Amino acid sequence: MKNKTIIQYAGVLLLLSALTVSCSDFFDNDPKTALTKEQTYAELDNIEPLIAGLYGSWRDLRKDREGLVFQFGTDEAQQGAYQIRTEDDQGGLDKYNSFLSPSNNALTQQWDKRWKLVTESAGVVNALEINDQDPGRKNGLLGQACFIRAALNFELVQYWGEIPVIDDAIIAEYGLGRQPLEIVYGLIISDLERAEEFLPETQEDPSKVRKGVAQALLGKVYLSAHTESGIRDYAKAAGYFEKVINSPYYELVSDYAQLFDAYTSNTSESIYEFQFNNVSPDHNQIQWQTGSRLLADVENGYCYFGGYDLILPTAYCHQSIEEGGIWEEGDLRRAESIRYDFTYGDYIPELNESWGGDELDPHIKKYEDIRNDKVNSFYYCGKNAHYLRLADIYLCYAECLNETGNTVGAVNIVNDHIRNRAWGGNLPADKKWNTVMSQDDFRKNILDERMRELAFEGWRRMDLIRTGNFVSYVKAKNKWAKESNTIQDFHVRYPIPLNEIKQNEDIDETDQNPGYKLN
Repeated sequence: MKNKTIIQYAGVLLLLSALTVSCSDFFDNDPKTALTKEQTYAELDNIEPLIAGLYGSWRDLRKDREGLVFQFGTDEAQQGAYQIRTEDDQGGLDKYNSFLSPSNNALTQQWDKRWKLVTESAGVVNALEINDQDPGRKNGLLGQACFIRAALNFELVQYWGEIPVIDDAIIAEYGLGRQPLEIVYGLIISDLERAEEFLPETQEDPSKVRKGVAQALLGKVYLSAHTESGIRDYAKAAGYFEKVINSPYYELVSDYAQLFDAYTSNTSESIYEFQFNNVSPDHNQIQWQTGSRLLADVENGYCYFGGYDLILPTAYCHQSIEEGGIWEEGDLRRAESIRYDFTYGDYIPELNESWGGDELDPHIKKYEDIRNDKVNSFYYCGKNAHYLRLADIYLCYAECLNETGNTVGAVNIVNDHIRNRAWGGNLPADKKWNTVMSQDDFRKNILDERMRELAFEGWRRMDLIRTGNFVSYVKAKNKWAKESNTIQDFHVRYPIPLNEIKQNEDIDETDQNPGYKLN
């Protein structure tokens, strides 16, 4: 199937706004049974399944190989050697070489899938805005659709910079070209404010977002917005983080390991996690990509930590401080995050020289699904994937305190809530951060602490971008970027896909992000 572009999706949105086309053209329903769009959007009973479809599509962005793409090319994770040898386009995402270009297929897929979903969510938002049924129920659905659009736009603006804005009023005034950052962030914030207003404090269905999720992401937006947008505001970010921290609905679990127990999900620490299980079609195949291929055929493929080495921790992420990495003696998070031992029963794997040589290097452990061991192929792994959890919010809050001059308070937050748990509730004196730490030292230390706490949960690229450390950290700590030695400052943004430039009349060659050739 050919990839669609923004202008194609937005063209469908404009038709939807005119209430003139069948909903089957947009939501892929059976044309023989599809209601007209006017009929569909007149009834909340018909809109609700559309929102369920948005959730499903949003969740599926986190599945399998494609769900890991944005973790490539950081100081935390890099592709396996076999992948680098055999996938040039994909390899470019770690090497930052000529394959990281507007024609890169791996990135084009990420772009297209998100724009399809942004436009679908915009269509639902617009429809709900004109729906006059049950206001309470309508607003609850509107909050969910607004959140999903905001979450996707936040990713897009962080990774690509200025982007088109799919909203009727903005399209009517500005068209479908790339919009200034303040307009993009303005819509994101507006959507999240509506989500905060309309979403309930709790949801019986954990797949649905609630008020705290909107508050947490609002904090992230104010913390991470590009400085040139004028939107970044540490005080506002801290205010939203405080709402989540003070909420009676969230609490850190006492045991870090519980967060990654296949039999435990949606804990008190979870603000939102993507719901999967190890039964088709709701498995996520993440372990399929993160395990070692040397275990792929053991037990007929039923060894739960087998896989195909798509993505591995960098040496910086898996080594001890003495070795040049991040891990301190006694930190319990290390054993839960990274696999070092590949012995399986009596089987001791040996390297196959023809593959790549890193199959026994430390691997990502967080997504191993022991429920499959000797029962199912690791292909059917299906542990939930964390999106936002309270520990992340504590760390973000501490960062805001430091940036607003309260480094002592920031250090205490990290010691009391994050590091204390990492040592089993009894933080040794020599592992406590010193409250006389400078603001600059805290900035460096918090990045390491975020990696220890949140490794492979999907926030590292944004962390590096917003702190201005992207190029220097990746160049020093990512094996492939270091070998290639071609990463430059402009790589902090991905290239606008070539298909978009060719087909979107409001985006031309001069709108490409600086540094990228038009190929």
